[in-house]
Amino acid sequence: MSQDVQLDSVTMRFGETVAVREVSLTIRAGEFFSFLGPSGCGKTTILRMISGFMEPTGGAVRIGGKDMRGIGPNKRPTALIFQNLALFPLMTVAENIGFGLEVRGVASADRKRRVRELLELVALPDTADKRVTDLSGGQRQRIAIARALAVEPAVLLLDEPLSALDLKLRQHMRGELRELQRRTGVTFIYITHDQGEALTMSDRIGVMSRGVLEQVGDGPSVYDHPETAFVASFVGESNRFPGIVAEVAEGWAVLDTGFGRFRGRNPRNLAAGDRATLFVRPERLALGQAENPLEARVTHRDFEGAFVNAFLEGGLTVQVPHLGQEPAFVPGEPARLGFRAADAVALPTAP
Repeated sequence: MSQDVQLDSVTMRFGETVAVREVSLTIRAGEFFSFLGPSGCGKTTILRMISGFMEPTGGAVRIGGKDMRGIGPNKRPTALIFQNLALFPLMTVAENIGFGLEVRGVASADRKRRVRELLELVALPDTADKRVTDLSGGQRQRIAIARALAVEPAVLLLDEPLSALDLKLRQHMRGELRELQRRTGVTFIYITHDQGEALTMSDRIGVMSRGVLEQVGDGPSVYDHPETAFVASFVGESNRFPGIVAEVAEGWAVLDTGFGRFRGRNPRNLAAGDRATLFVRPERLALGQAENPLEARVTHRDFEGAFVNAFLEGGLTVQVPHLGQEPAFVPGEPARLGFRAADAVALPTAP
């Protein structure tokens, strides 16, 4: 049975350093929730506080409504998958999966039955007698998940478990993890610095920076409607137009920037005279768009298979699909572009 996880003004200090600052959040039972952010932002510290390997210096962690203060990792309804997986190399696959059950005193016949069920669940039914060293990276990943699920946790905590895999295998394992979570119904809390992982797998994402939870939402809302300059910059790519707000009206803001005067959405209620940055995704810039027009010289372009990225003076990037014909962006030549006001968001300039 999955359970929800509540963080109530959770804070973690190490001396004068504040690693996590007053994070409040409810992760719903049965949800796939990801904490996304750069190294050192506090996401792993939050995971360790939920698991019981750290006690918060302020606030409270509740699982299923119960305050976890003073309850050790082995007494919490959680299981943690580390980045290095921590499988036992001298044990067979079955012994690895059944280890937690053996520690808990589960009878041998019940352990074997549970191991068989879990090997079926992770689609590795014929590996019970193999050593984990004989398995591929993706197979070891699935065995680590099976071992964690063996003790029937209400909450499964995953600390960047795909980081050691190559790109193709990581992409494959995203789908595997998501499907496993759906089939088990266990609450998954996932830690990553990879936007693709978070956007692909998660029901909701919490974006963190310097110990602060900047925004929580599903993938499309975080990508299309960032609430802070950090989120707009970190989640996906963005073109930035710093400037001064010239005027505001009915949810819109007009900025004077180095490229001209542009109009965009104003979700943070900026006022005239405020310093702000207008953010526009590379795929939202288009040739010949009359609204918010601009011109910049093309410096170079990169071919990425399905897409072509064109780089322009002033640090601008345009992404267009590769349709099997020569792109319109010619290095050394000016490009006349524009973007819809609805595709741009004005946010307070980050410190």
